[in-house]
Amino acid sequence: MEDNKKPEITDVPICDKYTLTIKEAVAYFNIGEKKLRKLAFENIGRFSVMSGNRYLIIRTKFEKFLENTQGI
Repeated sequence: MEDNKKPEITDVPICDKYTLTIKEAVAYFNIGEKKLRKLAFENIGRFSVMSGNRYLIIRTKFEKFLENTQGI
């Protein structure tokens, strides 16, 4: 009998992920959850995308957004 086990998925460090969940982005960028949700809602297509009913932050694009923003 063969084992039908799925291969283990290793945890990818947040700094290596392309997209972050809101909770991961809160930890990575040190910005409040409510503020990040509002920014993600207002900037869909710019640095955030919807996956089902949740927002994902495109880490590299959000970093560039922060570099060019004077205040959030």
